[in-house]
Amino acid sequence: MELHGKNPQQNVIAIIPARYSSVRLPGKMLREIDGKPLILHTLEQAKKARTVDRVIVATDDEKIFNVVKDAGCEVVMTSPDHQSGSDRIAEVAQNLPEGSIIVNVQGDEPLISSDTIDAAVNALIDDPDADMATTCEPIESLRELLNGNNVKVVVGGNGYALHFSRSPMPWPREASLKYGGDPNQAIEEEPELLSNFRKHTGLYVYRREYLLEFTKLPQTRLEKIEMLEQLRALENGAKIKVVEAAAKSIGVDTEEDLQLVEQLMKAEFEQAAQ
Repeated sequence: MELHGKNPQQNVIAIIPARYSSVRLPGKMLREIDGKPLILHTLEQAKKARTVDRVIVATDDEKIFNVVKDAGCEVVMTSPDHQSGSDRIAEVAQNLPEGSIIVNVQGDEPLISSDTIDAAVNALIDDPDADMATTCEPIESLRELLNGNNVKVVVGGNGYALHFSRSPMPWPREASLKYGGDPNQAIEEEPELLSNFRKHTGLYVYRREYLLEFTKLPQTRLEKIEMLEQLRALENGAKIKVVEAAAKSIGVDTEEDLQLVEQLMKAEFEQAAQ
């Protein structure tokens, strides 16, 4: 599927997929942080991005729809049957202008940096060969590296993703041989090895036409094994540009995450007030 660079930039539209249901934290999009629903914090961060012309929340829930609408922001009701956030934003993107750049901002990331959004958007716009752009962060501990919920990405010298996996990669072979072939011990003894790893973060930027084609593709073997839809894109020949996030973000999946975000927001507010 050769779609690289077929649509020059016309406008940049951020779409925030926002489901009400959540296994670990039900109704999290409407949980309040500092007196405001989580989804509105994420929306405000997306609006701060200088490259973004328009922000739309895509939801399947009437309560979320009304909260966003009452805040004076744009919201679209979508099908409840979508299997992924990409499918949900594709439904909205079908009715947007040809040539648009679509930003998929995860609804549960109220601390997403607007600078990170701008970096990913510019990476796609500046590279006519890229179909998508996404972001990554440093991995700072062995525990973080071994956590299967943290997706790892390997990036080539040209800045394109080579592979995504829940497993640690790349394998530090020479270092591990010094410790009986144990890479975990090698990293514990030589923590500087962590600089070889990157954690993939869930911000995506697509050319609209590529997004619409991608979401029509059947699931691939690797995607099913790892449960990572970006592998479907790679297996079908997509070029995915990867850029470093400007700042770390926190996806809110648990009560503890919610409390942490609230503490960080409070600390940031107090620092700004000084």
